Amino acid sequence: MALTPQDAQDIVAGCHGDPFAVLGLHEVAGKLVVRAFVPGAQSVAAIDPKTGRKVAALSPVDGAEGLFEGSAARRKKRFAYHLSVTQDGHHWTADDPYRFGPVMGEWDEYLIGEGTHRQLWHVLGAHVMKHEGVQGTHFAVWAPNAARVSIVGDFNTWDGRRHLLRRRGQTGVWEIFVPAIGAGDVYKFEILDSNRHLLPQKADPVGFGSEHPPRTGSVVRKLSGHSWADRGWMSKRAATQRFDQPISIYEVHLGSWRRVPEEGNRPLSYLEHAEQLIAYVKEMGFTHIELMPISEFPFDGSWGYQPVGLFAPTIRHGTPEEFRAFIEAAHTADIGVILDWVPGHFPEDAHGLAKFDGTALYEHADPKEGFHPDWNTMVFNYGRAEVSNYLIANALYWLQEHHVDGLRVDAVASMLYRDYSRKDGEWIPNKDGGRENLEAIAFLQTMNTTAYGEVEGIMTVAEESTAFPGVSAPTDAGGLGFGFKWNMGWMNDTLSYMAEDPIHRKYHHSKMTFGLHYAFSENFILPLSHDEVVHGKGSLLDKMPGEGADKFANLRAYYGFMWGHPGKKLIFMGCEFAQGAEWNHDSSLDWHLLDIDLHKGIQTLIRDLNMLYRERPALYAQDTKPEGFEWVEENNGDESVLAWVRHGAAGAPPILVVSNFTPVERAERRVGVPEQGHWGERLNTNSEFYGGDGRGNMGGVHSEQIAASGRAQSIKITLPPLTTLFFELERD
Repeated sequence: MALTPQDAQDIVAGCHGDPFAVLGLHEVAGKLVVRAFVPGAQSVAAIDPKTGRKVAALSPVDGAEGLFEGSAARRKKRFAYHLSVTQDGHHWTADDPYRFGPVMGEWDEYLIGEGTHRQLWHVLGAHVMKHEGVQGTHFAVWAPNAARVSIVGDFNTWDGRRHLLRRRGQTGVWEIFVPAIGAGDVYKFEILDSNRHLLPQKADPVGFGSEHPPRTGSVVRKLSGHSWADRGWMSKRAATQRFDQPISIYEVHLGSWRRVPEEGNRPLSYLEHAEQLIAYVKEMGFTHIELMPISEFPFDGSWGYQPVGLFAPTIRHGTPEEFRAFIEAAHTADIGVILDWVPGHFPEDAHGLAKFDGTALYEHADPKEGFHPDWNTMVFNYGRAEVSNYLIANALYWLQEHHVDGLRVDAVASMLYRDYSRKDGEWIPNKDGGRENLEAIAFLQTMNTTAYGEVEGIMTVAEESTAFPGVSAPTDAGGLGFGFKWNMGWMNDTLSYMAEDPIHRKYHHSKMTFGLHYAFSENFILPLSHDEVVHGKGSLLDKMPGEGADKFANLRAYYGFMWGHPGKKLIFMGCEFAQGAEWNHDSSLDWHLLDIDLHKGIQTLIRDLNMLYRERPALYAQDTKPEGFEWVEENNGDESVLAWVRHGAAGAPPILVVSNFTPVERAERRVGVPEQGHWGERLNTNSEFYGGDGRGNMGGVHSEQIAASGRAQSIKITLPPLTTLFFELERD
C-alpha cells in the first residue's frame, strides 16, 4: 500500500491500529519499499544481513519526524534485511521487527476466541524463541477493545511508538516478535483505549516474571530447558493424595517462616527454603507444604491474596527456575506442594488487570457484580469465556509447568454467592432470581474437571465457609468437583470451646461433637490456618485458658483431639511449637522459643502425632466414611470427656481416642472398648516428652468383661487432666 498522510501521522503519533500494513517491507506500484520508524535518527538504510551491503536507502518522510521510506530497485522478491541507523554521531544496525510474519497460528486464534485454549500460556505472554531464523522474543496479549497496543522497555527507551503490535483477527489478541530481546529484559504493555486515550502502562497478564516490588514491570523469563528429576514422586503421587491416605499439611508464608537478621532481616530465597524448610517439614512428619500465594503481588500486607502476576512466581524469593528447584527438592523428600490460588478477586492497581484495555475486560462493569466490598478488589467475570479460560489455563500452568501437586482455592464462598457481604440493593440476582453465582459455579466445575482430567494425581481444595452442598462431590453428581474442603465449621466450633474456662466447658460440649453430624458429608481437611492467628486474634496458645503450663496442656490436648478426629490435617507455621505472639508477616517466626521446654514439647508432640497418624491406617483410611468412626462417649459434658474409636480397613487394629478437657484427673476411669484384648497406649499428650507431668497407663491396659459406655468390654485407665490419649488394640 502507498503511504498516506494519515498513516504517516498515526505512525508518528503512535496510534496506528495496523502498523504492519505500513511499516516493514511492502510492494508499492511494482516496487519493494522499506519503511521504518526510528525517532531521532539522521539516516536509515536497509542492508543485507549477510554481506552488510546497502539494499535500500531510506529517506525521511516529509512532515513525519522519524519515519523513513525507500525502495529496493534491484530486488524483485521479498528479502531479509537489517536497518543501519545513524543518530547523533552513533551508528548501529538492528533487525526490523516489522519484517517478520506472525507467530500465532489459526488454531490458536480459534481456541482463544472460543475460550478453550487450555495451554494459553504457550501462546500469550513473552516467549524467547527463534523466529524465521532470528533470535528474539514473541509478545502477545489479549486486549480486544484497544485501539493500539505496544511493547515498551529499556530496549526502546520506553517509547510506545516504536513497537506497535499486530492485531490478530477478531480474537482481540495483539502480537509482535522483537529481535534481540531475551531473558531478563523488563517490559510493559502500553495501550490506547478505543477512544485513543493513553492508559497506565500494564504488566503482562501472562508474564512469567516480574520486577522486585515496588517496581511493577514484567520480566522475560524462559520456561523451557528445565530437566525435572522428580519422576519417582510424580509416578506415585496419585496413590499418596487419595482420600484414604494420610495427609498432614504445613501451611507456610515464605516471607516470614525464617529470615536472615544478619542481612537486613531478608526472607529466605527459594533455594534456601529448598534446603531449610524441606528438611524441617520432613523431620516434622508432614506430608505436604501449603504455600500462601506466591503469584506475584504488589503489596506485602496482602500476603499474596491480591495477585497481579498470576503466572509469575514472586521474585521476592527468586526466579521461576529457582522456584522449580524448590518444588523438586520437596518431591525428592516425598513431600507434596499445594499452592494457595486466588481466582476470586484481584486488586485495582493501575498496572494490573483492572480496566486492562480501557474497559471492564477481566471484571464485571457493574460494581454490584465486579467489586468486592470486603477487600476493595475486583471480581472476575466468570461468565466471559476468555476470562474463564484465562483462569483455568492458569491453574493448569502451575500444575503442569511447575509440577505443583495441588491448588487450594481461596475464598470460594465469596465466589458462589452474588450477595456475599452485600446488603439488599447492592447485588444483582442471577437469571433465575436467586443469589447463587451460576457462572462462578460453572467455572469451578470446569476448572476441577479439567485439572483432574489433564494432570494425573493432583488435588484441589476449597476454602469454603458456608454449607454449600457438594463442594467435594463429583461434578456429574451436581457437585463442584473439588477433592477436599476445609472444615471451617469444625475449626470455629472447637476453638470457641477451647477458649472457654474448663469449668464452663460442660455448657458448650456440643461444639466438640457437632462436627461429627456432618463430618462425612464432604472430604474434609481440618484447618488451623493463618486466619486464626492474625487481626488481633492472637496465637493459638493465647486462645487457651489458664496460666503458664495449663495453656500448654490445653493446647496439647486439643492437638491430640484434632489428630484423632476424622479429616486430613492442616496447621499454620509456628503453631507447631506454640508461637506465643500473633503472626507478623514482616518478621521471622520466634524460633528462639524452642529453647524453652514447653515450646519444644509442643513441637515434639506435633512430630509424634504426625508419625502416629501416618503409621496407623485407622486414623486416616476411612476419613471420609462413617464406617471409620464410632462414638464411645459422646454426651459426657459434665466431665468434659470425649471418647471414640477410629477404624481402618478390614483387619487394621482399631484406635481408641480419649480426651479430658478439664484440669481434673480421672483415676481408674472406665471406658468401653469394641473388642477384648490389650490396648497399648500409643500416645499421651501429658507425657514428660511433651511438657506434661508423665501421668499415664504404663504402656497400656487389658480389657475386662465389665460393662461401660454401653459396651460389654471396658478398660480402666488413668485419664490425666487436660490430656488426650491414643490406645491401639494389640491382637494376638
